[in-house]
Amino acid sequence: MTELVKYIVTALVDDKDGVKVTEDGDVITVSVAKDDIGKVIGKQGRIIKSLRAVVKAASVKQGRNCTVEIDE
Repeated sequence: MTELVKYIVTALVDDKDGVKVTEDGDVITVSVAKDDIGKVIGKQGRIIKSLRAVVKAASVKQGRNCTVEIDE
């Protein structure tokens, strides 16, 4: 699941080396550079909501219930 999140977030940001994705149980934490936080969140949170929907759908297929959090 972390590979999927890392792939999507890396495509969104400018500083691709600053992307760190960790998984602790069912919580996936995304850490990006300060300048790129807005690009991951999007206007009114639309991008992060979409990312969470994709991860939830993929995790349900695997019989899990994963959530995505942003580390600031």
